Amino acid sequence: MPELERPRPRAVRGNPRVRAYKQESHGVHRLTELGEELASSLLAWQLLMTKQGCFTALTSAIVRGWWLPPIPDGTPVFMAMGVDDPRPMRRGVRTSRHEQTIAFDYVDGVRCASVAETLLACARWLGLIDLVVLVDCVLHRELCAIAELEEVCRPRRPGAARLLKALSLADERSESPYETLLRLLHVSCGAEVQPQPELRDEAGVAFGRADLWLVGTTSIHEYDGDEHEKWQRRVKDRRRDRRIDKMGKVRRGYTAGDILQRPVTLLEDIDRALGRPHDPSRIRPWLDELRRSLFTAAGRAAFLERVV
Repeated sequence: MPELERPRPRAVRGNPRVRAYKQESHGVHRLTELGEELASSLLAWQLLMTKQGCFTALTSAIVRGWWLPPIPDGTPVFMAMGVDDPRPMRRGVRTSRHEQTIAFDYVDGVRCASVAETLLACARWLGLIDLVVLVDCVLHRELCAIAELEEVCRPRRPGAARLLKALSLADERSESPYETLLRLLHVSCGAEVQPQPELRDEAGVAFGRADLWLVGTTSIHEYDGDEHEKWQRRVKDRRRDRRIDKMGKVRRGYTAGDILQRPVTLLEDIDRALGRPHDPSRIRPWLDELRRSLFTAAGRAAFLERVV
C-alpha cells in the first residue's frame, strides 16, 4: 500500500521550487490553492514575526470579521512586535513596538491581537467615527467587556484617549455600521435618541423594533440599506409602516447617501421634529468628524498618509 502524501505546509519561508506555492513577499510563500483571502496571505506574513508577534489594528479586525469602514487599497498589514524583535523589511507592513508581549488569539491559525488590544491599535490610526463602528460591533456581539477595554487604556498608550472617547459614544444596541452612523449624526446635532425601541400596536402587541426613536417626539428614524429595495422586503416594510402610523408615529427612512452626502436634510427633519429653529451650522461637528473617517475619500487619503 503506497504511503499517503503528507499535506504541504500552508506557508513556508525560502523559495520552494514547486508550483504549488505563490510568493507573498520576499522570502515567504503560501499555498496557491488557499486563494486570495487575507487570512491565507497572513499565514505567510506570520513567518516574518517572532512567536510573540501578532497582527493587530485593522488587520486583526478584518480577520475577526468585524463591522468595518471602507478600507482603502494600499492599506498595510499591521503587526505588533517586541522592542528587540527584528523588524521585517518588507513593503506593505506597518509595525508597532511594545515592551510587553501583546495578548493574542489564534483565528484560523492567524495570531491576532486580543479584542481589546486590536481596538486600542485601531484607535491609534482611525478617526472617531470609524472607531465607534468597531466598538459598537464588539459590544453588540459581546466579544469584550467595557472594563477590559478601559483596562488597556493606560496612560501614554497610543490611542488610549480616542478609545475612551469612542466608548463614551458607543452603544451595544446598534445592529449595523450605518445604524451607528445614523445615531452619531443625531448625537452630534444635539438630538437625544433611543436605539432599538420596541414597537407595539394599539392592542399592546409587540411587532418589532425601530432603529432610533427621537426622544420627546413621535419620530422614528431608520437606516434603509440595499436589502430594502427588494420587492419582497418592500411589501413587508410598507405593512410595517402602516402599523407604525397607527401608533401615531412618523417613520423616516434614510440611505447611506443621506447620512454621508446629504446630512443637512436629516438635520432639517430633526429640527422640525424637535420643534426648534433650523440651524444648518449644527451639522458642522458631524462633517468635521466625517472628513476624518474612512467613509469619505478625504479621510481615506489622510489615513494612507499616516500609515504607509
